[in-house]
Amino acid sequence: MTSSLKDDLKRNFQEAERGLTPREALEESNRCLYCYDAPCIQACPTGIDIPTFIKKIASGNLKGSAKTIMTANPVGASCARVCPTEELCEGACVLNHSTKPIPIGDLQRYSTDWAIQNKQALFKAGKKNGKTVAIVGSGPAGLSAARELALLGYSVTIFEAEKNPGGLNTYGIVSFRLPQHISYWEVDQVKNLDVEIRTNSRVGVDISANQLIKDYDAVVLAIGMSDVPKLGIEGEDLAEVYDAIDFVKATKTEDITDKFVGKKLMVIGAGNTAIDAATCSVRLGAEEAGIIYRRTQAEMTAYDFEYEFAKQEGVRFHWLTNPSRIVADEKGQVTGIECVKMELSEAGEDGRRRPVPIAGSEFILPADGVIRAIGQSRYVGLLEQFNIEHDGGVVTLTGDSYKTSNEKVFACGDVIFGKGQGEAMVVSAAQQGKMTAYEIDGVLMSKTEDIA
Repeated sequence: MTSSLKDDLKRNFQEAERGLTPREALEESNRCLYCYDAPCIQACPTGIDIPTFIKKIASGNLKGSAKTIMTANPVGASCARVCPTEELCEGACVLNHSTKPIPIGDLQRYSTDWAIQNKQALFKAGKKNGKTVAIVGSGPAGLSAARELALLGYSVTIFEAEKNPGGLNTYGIVSFRLPQHISYWEVDQVKNLDVEIRTNSRVGVDISANQLIKDYDAVVLAIGMSDVPKLGIEGEDLAEVYDAIDFVKATKTEDITDKFVGKKLMVIGAGNTAIDAATCSVRLGAEEAGIIYRRTQAEMTAYDFEYEFAKQEGVRFHWLTNPSRIVADEKGQVTGIECVKMELSEAGEDGRRRPVPIAGSEFILPADGVIRAIGQSRYVGLLEQFNIEHDGGVVTLTGDSYKTSNEKVFACGDVIFGKGQGEAMVVSAAQQGKMTAYEIDGVLMSKTEDIA
């Protein structure tokens, strides 16, 4: 790779959207009506006091603004970039009825960027209460639970299997939308509270589930989800067929490669990870990047803003198309994907219309590589080591609670998403982490009072 090409590709992975200028932030913050009983607060899963943080921008109190945000949302800097604000806070803004909504996400980014650039430590650990909690996973849910527990005085240890903490925000969201240094700053806000983070520490391998249950007063499972499952079609074991999670992760952990320059890459799936894989492909120099989805745009699970971004990047969408075979040449290199056209029938048990193949509609899409992005598998084996109830890897919770079938083990984040439980958003995971911490505090403190 020439140095010029390498530099160009690296620049493609710099943050795509610029932040507000000080003048823009001041003007937008002064547009806010500071509503009493503001609907934007109600629409935020973490309940950020949005009028207050915006008013503090208008008055020049940026540290106070950032602290207001981060108090409610321990990953508020990341969420400023990746939240579907048009569906949440901005969608609820009363100004939608007369003009344009306040750009709440951009203002949230403005405040937290200031805190990052000025190396602010916003919180102090609470007085130790003698209780210990182990958290498995350092993604948004795990970090949020750790932060709240540390503020409440718990000694918290996070066990993280990866080399660096941060989970999804560190490894799973493309750099041009969420740079790693944003995630690392949020991790540091938790570390500053005397939280121990043990990286390269895989529970079930380096330390047993039973040991955690024995050594700690409570355990939080915030383990997220695993790799992308196989498609179950011919040719998917070829070298040019990639797991979307690994594909995106490589752009954040390895040197940017030129091997996709001029290639045709096809992504199977239509969630946010599929969008990330496709837009990564474009920025890695692919001549063509396409998304293959067996339903229509109306059924895709990607956020609207992700879909619009992908279209702007030149990603092509192949709706009502289902892959049946990955085609290779005599050397075993991918040359295309055989697909069949689909049509939607009546709704299934999940309420979604079921795609069925149209007889005789087979065709081949040219491709030099294929990326699987059809959801993620679960850490079933680890859940079974904890001997807790689950439904296909989705933890079964006890009533209106984050407690599992083992009274010492709690769960939050993506590990409880699915089967009618939870929402797969970073901001929802953050809120679940907080609520799990409060529930643990209620349980352990009540036991302490009973003993006293």
